Amino acid sequence: MEKRLFWLVGAVLAAGYLVGVLGFPARHGRVINGDAKQYYAWLQSAVFDRDLDFSNQYLLLYGGDGVSTNVWLTTKTPVGRLTNMMSAGPAILWSPFFLVTALILGAFRAEPLNGMEPALQASVGVAGVFYATLGGWLVYRTCALWFSRTASFWAAMTVWLAGSALYYTLVSPTYSHATSLFAVSLFVYVWQKGYQARNAEGTEAARAGDSTRTVVRRMLLLGALGGLAAMVRWQDVIVLLLPAAELLRDCARKRVSVVSVTAGCLALGAAALAAMSPQLFAWYAVYGSPVVMPQGAGFMRWTQPEVLNLLFSLRHGLFTWTPCFLLAVAGLPFLVRRDRFVGWTTIAMLALAVYVNAVVWDWWAGEAFGARRFIGYSAFFALGLAALLSRPPFKQRPGLVAAIGSAFVVYNVLFLLQYQVFMRGMRDLVPYPETAKQVFVDRLLLPFQLLARWLSS
Repeated sequence: MEKRLFWLVGAVLAAGYLVGVLGFPARHGRVINGDAKQYYAWLQSAVFDRDLDFSNQYLLLYGGDGVSTNVWLTTKTPVGRLTNMMSAGPAILWSPFFLVTALILGAFRAEPLNGMEPALQASVGVAGVFYATLGGWLVYRTCALWFSRTASFWAAMTVWLAGSALYYTLVSPTYSHATSLFAVSLFVYVWQKGYQARNAEGTEAARAGDSTRTVVRRMLLLGALGGLAAMVRWQDVIVLLLPAAELLRDCARKRVSVVSVTAGCLALGAAALAAMSPQLFAWYAVYGSPVVMPQGAGFMRWTQPEVLNLLFSLRHGLFTWTPCFLLAVAGLPFLVRRDRFVGWTTIAMLALAVYVNAVVWDWWAGEAFGARRFIGYSAFFALGLAALLSRPPFKQRPGLVAAIGSAFVVYNVLFLLQYQVFMRGMRDLVPYPETAKQVFVDRLLLPFQLLARWLSS
């Protein structure tokens, strides 16, 4: 039942996305916009030109945007290539959808494709919706390892649909956040499922130590999944600390030997590096180095974290734009009670994610619908929320749990509507959300304002 509901929501969001981009095309005719242009350029250039020279792709993608003075058409890397600030991981995950669409279009067209066809651009958006939906489902499956189906379902749905992830599933699935939600959630699910199986009380695995072969096999899988997550969004490499911490804990408890820990850590790192190799090769081709910070050395200000602004500012603050995450954080102590290691590593991972995002010079994430850089960590927030919803008075009142989750989702949908009304040009009706009233209250008034305008027109 839960699986069907997730995919039903995903189908509705995919249909909404397609109606929006194909039924109401932008003036310039492009489906891909903003940062998504550079994510898309990796795929477009590799498929149609079989290279990573973005000159012709950027002319097409940035056409009409002041080409003669466009920074992306004038800024060169040390090897003379046009720069690309974005990761290559999303393009790799989108590629099956893109290639199938290209084959279908190519069968009915005489002229060659160049990647600017609306259907081809929309195909990667549909891919984004698919991966976000699969990510939401994996968040549910992760929570269900520890808590009831009801608490897990509403925790996953709330984190997905009552925060920034909704916007980057429905409106902008061609950014990296939808694929990040999938990649990190897959890693967390596989890691915690294996952890739970090994640590269940009374099982043979819990009583006996793991062989070096068993440790290495598990770390190879987790390293590959962690490397995939890092290739989608580089900061997500921090998830690799989770299985490393588990190995150290097991070594301290004498469940595994020092040799096994060493072999496991080497396997984890090697598999992650192998999974990230497409990004390393891409960087080498474009920048002349396999490891680079495309945004420049000043992008990360390691000693100047803007933690309070990141969390509470009206400028896309995590808790101001996504208030349901406050409940998620409030539930983390109950997650610790459920399993101390999972609870404390979840807290540590969220704290590290806060720090990493707080030291970015644009901690507000540019023009964004909320704290979008936390979307990949949805599983960790959902675990806290599921832990809270598993406590009295929620445990015996599934209707109350559903009401709370639904209220947060509706509240967020209204905010998304408010944001889109402004972004679509109706700025005389609603200003950009910057004040407390505009962030917390105006969304509740907007439906009546829209109705009044429609009746008066």
